[in-house]
Amino acid sequence: MIIGIMDFVCIIAAILPAVVLLMYVYKKDKVEKEPLGLLGGLLVQGCIAVVISLVLETVGERVLLNIFDPDTHWYWVAFAFLVVAAVEEGSKFVLLKRKTWNNPNFNFRFDGIVYAVFVSLGFAALENIGYVMGYGLSVAPTRALISVPGHMAFAVYMGYYYGRARWLANYGYQEEAKSSLRYSILSAIFYHGFFDACLMIGSSLTTTIFLIFVVITYVRAFLTVKNESKTDAPII
Repeated sequence: MIIGIMDFVCIIAAILPAVVLLMYVYKKDKVEKEPLGLLGGLLVQGCIAVVISLVLETVGERVLLNIFDPDTHWYWVAFAFLVVAAVEEGSKFVLLKRKTWNNPNFNFRFDGIVYAVFVSLGFAALENIGYVMGYGLSVAPTRALISVPGHMAFAVYMGYYYGRARWLANYGYQEEAKSSLRYSILSAIFYHGFFDACLMIGSSLTTTIFLIFVVITYVRAFLTVKNESKTDAPII
């Protein structure tokens, strides 16, 4: 099947925000660059997480409809946290850990952020292609400024604790490492769930809260990347 010019433009518009953010994080990995083969594999894992999420979210939505009235705010809060955020971030986390936890290249603390961001932006890029191809170029600017950076921000928080968990495990602090792994996944679920819940409810109040939340969350995420890059240290 030949891709038309408009389809090609849509695909470029969809993946460009993820590419820009990937390059930003890659450049911040200043001590020791990760192998491109590994990073490419992590992008693929993110795409796989999209497929897993589509299946599990369909099942989760059906279950939730038997518990909550879909006309209530509680349904959307539960859907945002327990279905969308838990499934998407959980899928990313499982594939991230499976691919990198015992990888010999995982030898610096900042690697945790790099790995998590590459998985998450692989997810975001494929998801964004679906949105832009489905709804047209009109959605591309909003998703470029809000949705794709959102996936990166969630990944930064996940990767921050993930890198510390690997460091703790390497030095024999197994219980502390398990705790940091829990923080890794739960922090990503919290930020993602809050993000989606505000959007899904869509009231004037939650929209205002959402805008404030986005600014604070993204600023903190970029500051975390900057600080962790500057203070990067070996974990083995």
